[in-house]
Amino acid sequence: MSIAVIGAGNFGKNHVRTLHQLGALSAVADLSPVLREGVTKDYPNVRVLESFESLLNDDAIQGVTIATPAHTHHGIAKRFLEAGKDVLVEKPMTMSVAEAEDLQRIAEATGRILMVGHLLMYQPAVRFIHDFIAEGKLGKVFTLHQERAKLGKARSVENALWSLGVHDVAVLLYLVGEKPTDVSAFGHRGLQADIEDDLYLHLAFPSGIKATLHNSWLWPEDSRMLRVIGERGMLVYDEKAQKVTLLKKTIDAALNNVDTGSEIVFEGAAEPLKLELQHFLDCIQTRQTPVSDGSNGVEVIRVMELAGQKDEL
Repeated sequence: MSIAVIGAGNFGKNHVRTLHQLGALSAVADLSPVLREGVTKDYPNVRVLESFESLLNDDAIQGVTIATPAHTHHGIAKRFLEAGKDVLVEKPMTMSVAEAEDLQRIAEATGRILMVGHLLMYQPAVRFIHDFIAEGKLGKVFTLHQERAKLGKARSVENALWSLGVHDVAVLLYLVGEKPTDVSAFGHRGLQADIEDDLYLHLAFPSGIKATLHNSWLWPEDSRMLRVIGERGMLVYDEKAQKVTLLKKTIDAALNNVDTGSEIVFEGAAEPLKLELQHFLDCIQTRQTPVSDGSNGVEVIRVMELAGQKDEL
């Protein structure tokens, strides 16, 4: 397998390292001479380029991963798809639904793999929760509550949802398995006049399930939690501890509280990026549809876009 990485910066360097570990790294392209020098030093047998242009018509390259600034994703991914390459593009897939739908259309027309780097969907704990829900072990699911908040890096362009919550939106859609019928958001602008530091996203689904996401970089604790409330119990996923606990708590038909204890139903760390990139390689070989495919990417961007349109600030 021969894969090129476009962008070797903050997260792209993880693509470079992991694909090298998987024996699939063939080339790296980045505009920064400092980053190119670092890649050359660490991976002397890998081609390092200033521009990705020459890779477009390189028959030896089967696919690319794109980890450049978000506003460049559409333009770069489009060129590689049209050149007949399979593409994994980091989150956010694009900055608009129109751009995301354009990439999906091109992928379908050219028969290329289009995968989006929604990393948390490849975390084993999240896959466990998905299967636990799908198997009906919680009974009817009522609500999901996701939180990713801490005293973090404030951004001057995107708000806390775009900065912190794209993976979480992807996870919520994956777990529910439906497209939301209603999207609303409200947040607080404290540090800057036009950027939300703290934001709540609310989703409603056709089945009646409701989901809430809280993102903040202005928060007293580092909290990365997912809670799923069902008729037979409640799942709590502590992302930092990589532990899923089943709380056998509910309220019965007579409105009495029921609590029969708790148990850890999943525990264990993993390397989700390695699992994600291995899945990309497998999809290239077998031509199977990725778990986080272009359609998934479009729906995530649709939620993000609707959240901005319905912001009640």
